Amino acid sequence: MNESAGPSFLKIPRREPRYRPISERIRDFEPVEQPLTAAEIREQTSRCMNCGTPFCHGTGCPLANIIPELNALAAHGRWKEAWNLLTETNPFPEWTGRLCPALCEAACICGLHDSAVTIRQIERLIADKAFEMGFFPNSPVRLRNRPRIAIMGSGPAGLAAAWRLHRAGIPVTIFEKADRPGGLLQYGIPDFKLSRKVLDRRMQAMEQCGIRFETGVEIGVDLSARFLLDRFDRLLLAGGAQQPRDLAIPGRELEGIVLALPFLTRQNRLNRGRPDPDPRLDARDRTVLIIGGGDTGSDCVGTAIRQGARSVHQFEILPRPPDTRPPDAPWPQWPRILRKSSSYEEGCEGRWNVKTTRFEGRNGRVHRVHAVEVEWIPDPMGKSVPHEKPNSAFSIPADLVILALGFLGPGPQPIFSQLGLETDEMGKIRRPEGGHGTAHPSVWIAGDMANGPSLVVRAVADGLAAAIECGGLEEKDSSS
Repeated sequence: MNESAGPSFLKIPRREPRYRPISERIRDFEPVEQPLTAAEIREQTSRCMNCGTPFCHGTGCPLANIIPELNALAAHGRWKEAWNLLTETNPFPEWTGRLCPALCEAACICGLHDSAVTIRQIERLIADKAFEMGFFPNSPVRLRNRPRIAIMGSGPAGLAAAWRLHRAGIPVTIFEKADRPGGLLQYGIPDFKLSRKVLDRRMQAMEQCGIRFETGVEIGVDLSARFLLDRFDRLLLAGGAQQPRDLAIPGRELEGIVLALPFLTRQNRLNRGRPDPDPRLDARDRTVLIIGGGDTGSDCVGTAIRQGARSVHQFEILPRPPDTRPPDAPWPQWPRILRKSSSYEEGCEGRWNVKTTRFEGRNGRVHRVHAVEVEWIPDPMGKSVPHEKPNSAFSIPADLVILALGFLGPGPQPIFSQLGLETDEMGKIRRPEGGHGTAHPSVWIAGDMANGPSLVVRAVADGLAAAIECGGLEEKDSSS
C-alpha cells in the first residue's frame, strides 16, 4: 500500500505533463510532450486513494494493470519491482504510457469529485526507468521445438501475441509487409507523438530475445497460405485496420484530395531518410482542410503544420463534446468529452456539426469545399441522426483535402480466400464461435482483424488473449 496516501488527494492538485513551446515544436517532428519528473510523479502517486475496489484496475484498464500497487511502488522509487509488476499484465508500457487515452483515469475514484490520478504518466515513467536502468531486455528464453507459430502483422496485437508466446517458449516468426516492424506504430503515428527511438529499442530487444522478424513480406502475396502452413504449425492473423472510410460526394475524383494514412506514412518515411517526393501528399504552402476530428485527424493537423501549410482547417460532422462528463456516461464509464490534442493548439480552425457536400475544382485540382451545418435529432428509435440546417450552406477555399474519417477494417486480403475464411460487411474475419479461432483449424485472429479498428491498449490486450488460445497456453504459462 502507498503509505503516503490518505488525504493527499485533497491537498495536492493533479499535475498535467508540459509541452514544448509551440514556436519551437512546429519546426520539427520531435515529441511534444515533456513527461513529469520522478519527483513530480512521486508527489502525484500520493494522490492515489488505494481503493478497496480499484475501478481503474478492474473496469478502466483493458489490460487489468494492478494500478494501486504500481502507484505505491513508484511512490517509493522501487522501479524494478514496479516494472516487474507492470509487465505481468502489459508487455509494452512505454507505448501505452504515451499513446493510451487513459481509460483507467476515467474510472479513477478520485476523479468522481476531483481530478483523477495521473496514471498514464506514472506508467510511462516506470517503463522509461526500466530501460534507463537496464531492467530490459530479459535474457533469451529456451524455446521448444513445437508448435511453430507464424504471425501476420507486427502492430500492437501481433507483437503482444509474439511476446506472450515467446515467453512461454514457443518459436515465433512475425511477417510484416512494410520494411520495418511496428505496423501503424511505425508509419501511422507521427514522431511527435511516439518517438521511433522508443519503438526501435523495443524491436531490438525482442530480436535479441529470439523473436524473428521477416519484413518486406506480404502474407498471401509473397508467401501463400499453403507455403506457411507447410512450414509452421499455426498461423495468427494480426494485421491492422487499414481500409479507410471514404467520402463519396461530387468532386471526389479531383486531384488534391488524399487519404490520411498515405499522408502520414509519407512523412514518417521521410523522417527515416526514405525519400518520397510525391507532391500530392505535401501540405507546404497549401490551404489544407482535414475532414474528420478523431485522433487521425489530429495527427494530420500536426503534420500539415510542420510541413509548412499556409493554413489548416478542420470539419467534424459530430457535435462538439461537452467539457465535463455528460449524464449519459456516468462514472466509471468512458465519457465522450472535449479532449484537445497538442496539435490543435498549434494553429487549426475547426468547426463542429459540419457535413461536407461537394468538392469544387479548378484545372482538375480541388479549389473549394462546400458544406452545410447539421443538427442531430433523435429518430423514432431514439438514435440521433444529422439533419441539414436550413440556410446554413457555406464554402471555404482549399487546395489540399485530407480525409481522416476513420477505418472500416482490414480490407480485402488474398490470404483470406487462400485459407477459405469469410469476412463480414466490415471486412473482419467471421468467427464460428467466440474467442480467436477461425473456420480454419490452424488459424487464429487478433486485433483489428478480429474486432475492427480500436485503441492500441485494446489491441495489445487482444493479442495477449489470442496467444493463449493459439499457443494452447494456460495463464500461468504465459506471463511476460
